[in-house]
Amino acid sequence: MLPTNTHILFHEFDYHAPTTLYEATELLAQYGDSARPIAGGTDLLVQMKMERRQPAHVISLARVNALQGIALNGDLTIGATTSIRDLHQYLTSKLQPPFASLQSLGEACNGFSTIQIMRMATLGGNLCNASPASDSAPPLLTFDARVTLKSKTFERVMALEHFFIAPGKTALQADELLTHIRIPRPPHQSASAFIKIARVAADISQVCAAVRLTRDGNLIHDARIALGSVAPTPVRAAAAERELIGQTFSAALAEKIGKRAAQEIQPISDIRATRAYRQHIAAVIVRDALLRAWERTQ
Repeated sequence: MLPTNTHILFHEFDYHAPTTLYEATELLAQYGDSARPIAGGTDLLVQMKMERRQPAHVISLARVNALQGIALNGDLTIGATTSIRDLHQYLTSKLQPPFASLQSLGEACNGFSTIQIMRMATLGGNLCNASPASDSAPPLLTFDARVTLKSKTFERVMALEHFFIAPGKTALQADELLTHIRIPRPPHQSASAFIKIARVAADISQVCAAVRLTRDGNLIHDARIALGSVAPTPVRAAAAERELIGQTFSAALAEKIGKRAAQEIQPISDIRATRAYRQHIAAVIVRDALLRAWERTQ
């Protein structure tokens, strides 16, 4: 067997460039498991160069206009092939309350590897890669995001928390595309925060966390906490969330909830961090994200 060469695409494949969503789903229906969609290619091309994936058909989504762009129509609707860079610019320059509370998603986009990756990578691609370390997933989970999945003959919508099944595996069927991500209108007096810990700024996260808080005076009316790189999929810390609701916010409470969230995760030791480190740092960044989000609600 020839050694893996990470600088070239070794195997042959057919390349398709549909211009409509129907054409794209028709190709997926025709070729099934032997096909892979490609948007920015920041994950798929690396996997193909390392010979971890060898699709017989690569279906480019670059010319499918129906998958691009961002619209505010009650919900915030994000096309799956919207780049991380474009999403970041939109979130930090165009949104008014209550969608201005999507600070955590903007922060996740801003911490997304290098500027070159941000320009090429897409939100849909990041979610479909189903990495436990996905930076975009925790903020989206805290805002109860939904994803639209479409085949040639059928369309379905599901909560993002049900989309992730295992590392590298989602609820997508072989003939389906993720077409849009929808974020429902956030409650008033909400704010959010995202914190990522990595070996270097452009690296995959060792641990990341997003929180969203909704306040009612000095009380926490609603709360969401989600983490990445601490379980087989991005996860919500549901028990920690429940302990926050109805409480008067304080630094001591944030400390307690950070530790509670760290008890809900299932981290592993790998090349980037040990299990013990991830357990410890998860408590720290959840606490810090809670403090930052609460300050932003004022």
